[in-house]
Amino acid sequence: MSAPPRGLLKPMDTTAERAAALRALHRPGDPLLLPNAWDAASARAVEAAGFPAVATSSSAVSASLGYDDGEDTPAAEMLAAVTRIAAAVSVPVTADLERGYGLSPVEFVERVAETGVVGCNLEDSVPGVKTVVDVSAQADFLAAVREAATAAGFDLVINARVDTYLRRRDAEPAEILAEATARARAYLLAGADCAYPIGAADPEHLAAICAEAGGPVNALYTPRSPDPAALAGLGIARISMGGGLFHLVEAHLAGLLGRVAGGTSPYPP
Repeated sequence: MSAPPRGLLKPMDTTAERAAALRALHRPGDPLLLPNAWDAASARAVEAAGFPAVATSSSAVSASLGYDDGEDTPAAEMLAAVTRIAAAVSVPVTADLERGYGLSPVEFVERVAETGVVGCNLEDSVPGVKTVVDVSAQADFLAAVREAATAAGFDLVINARVDTYLRRRDAEPAEILAEATARARAYLLAGADCAYPIGAADPEHLAAICAEAGGPVNALYTPRSPDPAALAGLGIARISMGGGLFHLVEAHLAGLLGRVAGGTSPYPP
């Protein structure tokens, strides 16, 4: 896994250097492991633990701001949150920005460039409706974002989320795999740097997508997925934890508060 010992990370001076470093960390078989953060404090904790990059989770950031996931958070508030996170650490930051909050590709790129992040997730679900958009429309959107970033001189690392496993659960597994693979391939050809079939947990499916997508593949690490070492063996190039750590922290806090409410000290003996 790409998590070097503490003390080996050095501040980077330019956006281009941060983007190049983030992109280089996407290595099939030696994946970038990303314990997703939700605020400046959690981002600093990720960096202090020795991870070479920080990723945000839209669900976790949204919850920390008092909103539901699915673009319920106003774009200005989400971008302000990721700006604070990027300013808090010296390593590259990639932000989960859902489907772009209805911004045009040009405005999206302009506003993301102002935050200090050098990467983003863009998903192919329709916010609120929870259905996937047409694959050609999403590929065109990603191509437009890439074109806008290039025109602006902004080297943006795009992680294209494929939501087939989340939104097509009623379909046959072979059909889901075929669609997810086709979408991953189309998005990479459109200019994305990595494809993210979120929710895919079957090792055979993940291996097939890695073999056929034509570029780096991101997997979500959950209790039902293979562990990071097994994901590496399948050819995965990036591993995300999504909102998992945030929910574990929430549960731990609930336990501490229960102890306080019951008259017990929450502090270790």
